Amino acid sequence: MKKIAISTLGCKTNQFESAAMGEAVRKRGFQIVPFNDVADIYIINTCTVTAKTDAESCRLIRRAQRQNASAKIVVTGCYAQIAAEKISRLPGVNLVLGNSEKKEITDFLEELDVAQKVVVSDISLEKSADGEILETFSEHTRAFLQVQNGCNEFCSYCIVPYVRGRSRSVAQESALEGVRTFAEKGFKEVVLTGIHLGAYGLDLDPQTSLLALVAAIEKRTLVTRLRLGSLEPTDISDKLIELISSSPIICPHFHIPLQSGSDQVLSKMNRRYTSSFYGGIVDKLMAAAPGACIGTDVIVGFPGESENDFENTHSFLEALPLAYFHVFPFSPRDKTPAATMSEQVDPRVIKERAKALRKLSDLKKRIYFNSFLGQELAVLVLNREAGGKLKGLARNYVPVILDGGDSLLNTEVRVRVTEVMRDLVRGEVAG
Repeated sequence: MKKIAISTLGCKTNQFESAAMGEAVRKRGFQIVPFNDVADIYIINTCTVTAKTDAESCRLIRRAQRQNASAKIVVTGCYAQIAAEKISRLPGVNLVLGNSEKKEITDFLEELDVAQKVVVSDISLEKSADGEILETFSEHTRAFLQVQNGCNEFCSYCIVPYVRGRSRSVAQESALEGVRTFAEKGFKEVVLTGIHLGAYGLDLDPQTSLLALVAAIEKRTLVTRLRLGSLEPTDISDKLIELISSSPIICPHFHIPLQSGSDQVLSKMNRRYTSSFYGGIVDKLMAAAPGACIGTDVIVGFPGESENDFENTHSFLEALPLAYFHVFPFSPRDKTPAATMSEQVDPRVIKERAKALRKLSDLKKRIYFNSFLGQELAVLVLNREAGGKLKGLARNYVPVILDGGDSLLNTEVRVRVTEVMRDLVRGEVAG
């Protein structure tokens, strides 16, 4: 039995697609092993959202070759989609597949013993999304379900529409079947994912929406915990907020990219909202779901971002009831308008601004975690850590460690928070 190791970079959509590849190769008789083990085939599912992720993809290719010089190396994902020829020239790479081709990974693995292949089709020609229904997932308690792919927004800094194609949705019945299958397999939480999740259903005939999909999942009581992936602020309607406020299954955790607190920078980014609009969405969500965890993405050093623009962003973030930020130093991506804009910001300035926002994010996280000291959270117990503690995740995305027996695994328990640590909290099962 040949051994395959899969490494995944980037978003939850990529994680779902890696899970799909893993399930497909297992059904063909391959054995899945950790990426740091010696394997016969290494599959690297890449990301290209920043230059840093490009470099990490190349590092993983070199690492695979070091681990087994005779192994076959397959590279797929977004970096492969945009830089196939460059990747094909790296030592040890046997096969480069685009995002469309990764769905047929098992067919391509049968041809690995022949000459090197590069198979990357024009992603912009993709018109539909397949509703892949998985039976397993890497975690045995939470599963990601891809219900949408691609993006039509074309933000001026973003390479994603060029590597993922236009927005396309999985048929609602297929999405519902995916949730049902995970629930029947014992998964207690399903995370809906997509490249532009809020655009779900707009391309279907008849047209539908994310709101309609979530309402259907809830009506059919398919799963006990439903988490929504990243949502654009313009996709969060009053009706969706109303559903969130009354839902017993929607987890009060929302990741809503901001990118900048400066309206001038937002306009140059081709983000179709203002900072005040964003703040209004956050306020509505917090009113509908008190104690909710709201996180965001922020880009620092976008071309033309002045010191005043940055200060506006810092002050805006400081005032918002956010729990964390993902901070991205601006990284010019080929094909995007921002790559050739004037007034590129000095890299040293970008580094300092990123440092300042990460410091603020750490403070926000501590404040958020501390707000639950002595309180009880509904925690899904995920696994047992190497140190013997159980690790769980609250509905509001707070990571929790606690003591307990194996009978608690894959169950949701009430946990009283007793201590706040840097990136998680410690708790005890409530009596």
